[in-house]
Amino acid sequence: MVKQAIFNMLGDIEGLVFFDLFAGTGQIGIEAEKRGAQVVFVEKEPKFAEKIRQKSKGKVVILDALKFLEVTDLNADVIFADPPYSYEFYDKLIELSLKKLKEGGIFILEHSKKLDFPSDKKKIYGDTALSIWRKEE
Repeated sequence: MVKQAIFNMLGDIEGLVFFDLFAGTGQIGIEAEKRGAQVVFVEKEPKFAEKIRQKSKGKVVILDALKFLEVTDLNADVIFADPPYSYEFYDKLIELSLKKLKEGGIFILEHSKKLDFPSDKKKIYGDTALSIWRKEE
């Protein structure tokens, strides 16, 4: 349900640069690839990263998401982040993600609905929330 909501919200993403942070199994990024996006998967667990490599044509980076955002020269049209619910560095993640967005880009943060962030929009699906920011052009 959440995955479908994300792609309904994004619409046509063909040709866009898409960061899948905390990629895990890579299902969001793989769906973005199917829709024509150029995906960079960021996953710090090598075993997960290897599984993504087997299923994807995208670039797979084995690195902590914050470190990736600090060192990458790339900017994204769409950044999706799904950190563990126990994550402690949301403020830094939001700050760095917004800096790495292209003008008009969208940052989507998946998190527990118990948390609240100063986003442009928030959508709730069961226990999960999506906070959404758009970088103004």
